[in-house]
Amino acid sequence: MDSPSSSLQQNIDLSKLSENDKHELQQFIVNESQKARIQQSVHSLTDICWKKCVTGTIRSGKLDKNEETCAQNCVDRFLDANMTVIRHLDNMRNQS
Repeated sequence: MDSPSSSLQQNIDLSKLSENDKHELQQFIVNESQKARIQQSVHSLTDICWKKCVTGTIRSGKLDKNEETCAQNCVDRFLDANMTVIRHLDNMRNQS
């Protein structure tokens, strides 16, 4: 049985696209890939920080003060670490 992507590939002849359309399609794919990576990062962050910080039952629709502080610190550290990696990769790219 063909997967949806293989049947889609059979129906598309990219050679018929103009250069501008090919460029737009390529940019669309890059953008969608970036969105998927961001969504995965957010999902990972949520999962990690939730497991680490939310230890009790949520009462009245709010985290308790310790859980809230822990979650904020967890998110801050996650973002700090990601920014450090991005800066390092940017420096490596600029040196080449």
